[in-house]
Amino acid sequence: MPDPVMRKVWAVFDQAQDVYGVDWPVEYRGTDTQRLSQLRELGVCAFTSLVYAHKPGMAAWLNDWCAAFAAATPDCLPTATFYPEPGVDEYVASAIDRGARIFKVHLQVGAFDPRNALLAPVWGQLAEAGIPVVVHCGSGPVAGEFTGPGPISEVVARNPNLQLIIAHMGAPEYSEFLALAGKYAGVRLDTTMAFTTFMNELAEFPTGLLPRLLDAGLSGDVLFGSDFPNIPYPYGEAVDALQRLCLGDAWMRSVLYSNAAELFGLHTQHRPE
Repeated sequence: MPDPVMRKVWAVFDQAQDVYGVDWPVEYRGTDTQRLSQLRELGVCAFTSLVYAHKPGMAAWLNDWCAAFAAATPDCLPTATFYPEPGVDEYVASAIDRGARIFKVHLQVGAFDPRNALLAPVWGQLAEAGIPVVVHCGSGPVAGEFTGPGPISEVVARNPNLQLIIAHMGAPEYSEFLALAGKYAGVRLDTTMAFTTFMNELAEFPTGLLPRLLDAGLSGDVLFGSDFPNIPYPYGEAVDALQRLCLGDAWMRSVLYSNAAELFGLHTQHRPE
């Protein structure tokens, strides 16, 4: 994220005990250069810069920053965001024209309704372009007025070809969002923070859903996510947490690499050692 935005995000996490009821010591504070080196040393083939707007007038300049950052960072997928405001369809179209390959919106932090009429043409644009959108729409770590499966499910019903990635496996509404992924071919979930010891204390994934998780991972519906650098534990814990599920090597390879490589067409660009 742009440095001023990153520092504001860190300031929120520094007050996490008051906001979320838990401590959230950010593990990877440092410069962009340091964080990029850390990702590469961890063996990350490709990553995103998942910015999100929480007020009007913010998204367009975030998109400019993301485009410049990706141009200077070949292993970062060009990322963009949007917010329900006049002109949103225009700057989203501009971001697509400039090569954005993934968008991010945060319904809890942004506190907006994804069914807002201003966003109707945007969802249509993204569905037509086939560009995935990562959406934090689960009600964890705290519920918002427009979180939960209801609002975003209506968006998908109106745009059945939309490529949607539900952040954090949709915690804590795991079952409902797995069902949504099973219903629509374009809906996927990412594992960000899910299954870790930290998240299990907030909203543990039900063991009874593991068979559905196995099927979803092998069919391409589950992607690895980390929330690096804003995580309260070492990066490796996110991978170890998946390993502890004991869903097999094929599932791990699919979730950690193949599913995302297929979605973003990265097989010819990056290959794991």
